[in-house]
Amino acid sequence: MKRTHYCGSLRKENTGQKVVLEGWVNRRRDLGGLIFIDLRDREGLVQVVVDPDSPAYAAADAARGEYVLRVSGIVRERPAEQINEQLASGEIEVVAESLEILNEAETPPFAIDASWRGEEDPAERVSEDLRLKYRYLDLRRRGMLDRLRLRHRVIKAIWDFLHAEGFIQVETPFLTRSTPEGARDFLVPSRLEPGKFYALPQSPQLFKQMLMVAGVDRYFQIARCFRDEDLRADRQPDFTQLDMEMSFVDQEDIWELNERLVAHVFKEALGVELPLPFPRLPYSEAMERYGADKPDTRFGLELRPADELFASSGFNAFKSVLESGGVVRGLLAPASLSRKQLAALEETAKRHGAKGLAWVKIGPDGLSGPLAKFLEEAALRGWGAVDGQTALFVADRWNVALEALGQVRLALADMLNVERSGWNFLWVVDFPLLEWDSDQELWTYMHHPFTSPYEEDIPLLDSDPGKVRARAYDLVLNGSEVGGGSIRIHRIELQKKMFQVLGIPAEEAEEKFGFFLEALRYGAPPHGGIAWGLDRFLALMSDAGSIRDVIPFPKTQSGRDPLTNAPAPVSEEQLAELHLKIVE
Repeated sequence: MKRTHYCGSLRKENTGQKVVLEGWVNRRRDLGGLIFIDLRDREGLVQVVVDPDSPAYAAADAARGEYVLRVSGIVRERPAEQINEQLASGEIEVVAESLEILNEAETPPFAIDASWRGEEDPAERVSEDLRLKYRYLDLRRRGMLDRLRLRHRVIKAIWDFLHAEGFIQVETPFLTRSTPEGARDFLVPSRLEPGKFYALPQSPQLFKQMLMVAGVDRYFQIARCFRDEDLRADRQPDFTQLDMEMSFVDQEDIWELNERLVAHVFKEALGVELPLPFPRLPYSEAMERYGADKPDTRFGLELRPADELFASSGFNAFKSVLESGGVVRGLLAPASLSRKQLAALEETAKRHGAKGLAWVKIGPDGLSGPLAKFLEEAALRGWGAVDGQTALFVADRWNVALEALGQVRLALADMLNVERSGWNFLWVVDFPLLEWDSDQELWTYMHHPFTSPYEEDIPLLDSDPGKVRARAYDLVLNGSEVGGGSIRIHRIELQKKMFQVLGIPAEEAEEKFGFFLEALRYGAPPHGGIAWGLDRFLALMSDAGSIRDVIPFPKTQSGRDPLTNAPAPVSEEQLAELHLKIVE
């Protein structure tokens, strides 16, 4: 009595065959003696019919929802009037000859069956904590299982493509040393060396670079990474990335290969053909046009400079910003907005660092609003405003003004229900290598300290670090960063110089990165790579609301696991073995 078919794989051509099925009761109906059971497995449903005089009847009569069954029977065609066109197996049914209850089941805390019948899924309305507590039941729902299968198809497509391109898959360690990579490390105490700690890797960055020194030449890994950082819908403390590195390449090589890989993944996993090549947008242009370094370019509403519009105006609040080296940027709303809508947009701007959001409306009768008395109508029209529009403005430092107005742009698109559909990939390139940390009053890296500057910009590391461009690039999909990488520093003197510019003393650099600096002494080739945020990539591909919906066993936004109730206390004996003590 071994399973011969999956329930959802049976079709009209199986008519007359004897089959053995195993699965869960999705629904049971008793029609006055005749029992119908929709039996479910990962491939779908099939209707099982149990006649009153069948040897299977007693067990079928005892079966309930989510019981685990084994059914043996004959496939027959359904009468024409009973065909269920919503089921792939809807032209046939299985007449049970024997039925065995392999296990009983309690009533689940939320419904599972509706998702398999193509009906509205009531589990979508229950709390996420409940779904995560019973994740093994949540994963029985069709939508969740479909996402697991999509994850499998994507990873298989990645393996197939990169194998064909000459890449070698290499696993890198989970237990390594703590090195600064932009987030807090998860630390693991050493039992054998009290007072010393391993760290879980935030990424395989240094190991993959050392693999290039080793001559591996083309490396990839579906890598598990760990970052102890504040959580959001698109973050988890442990997550998965596609990690790759290549030797003797420049940016163009990495962009071209990744474009072909993305296109292959979309074709194999979704049956979607993507146009190549992807557009490339310099960082400065992305910020100026969209107010974001990961812009959603599926719609317009582009930002525009407004310095000249206010330079000679009487609006002293903006003039003073310009005189102190700041900027004014504007955005035209293609509709007259209500006071309530304007207040909501101003709150968005303030939440993202702006001091406020100034506005003016233009119409057949002239200008209206707070800025009306400071601006000339002709100048505003010359700037691009037309009747019926509202012009929105932010004045501040360059990055603050653009980032705040970029968020207003997104909020405005939501407010106006602007159409956003399709798959819009692009590369954002030529990032600044460094950014100024005003809190610590030092330069810090925008990507990581192993990113190479453009060769012609290296002299600026001493004279004007803020103008140094990085050979870095981000892959953006529909306004979300799904990948990022760079050409790496492969010469030891330049790597030491980078540490120096970042304010890392030579002794500290040697203590934390000595093993890596040592590797660079032994003929490191020019190399570069990229990492995809695989969970975020899959969430976008499957239209999931959160990466938690594409991870089999995720944590909540507070970092807890309701299924296992982790993190959890450990015993005094375990702490003693590690020479640790909890300090309240």
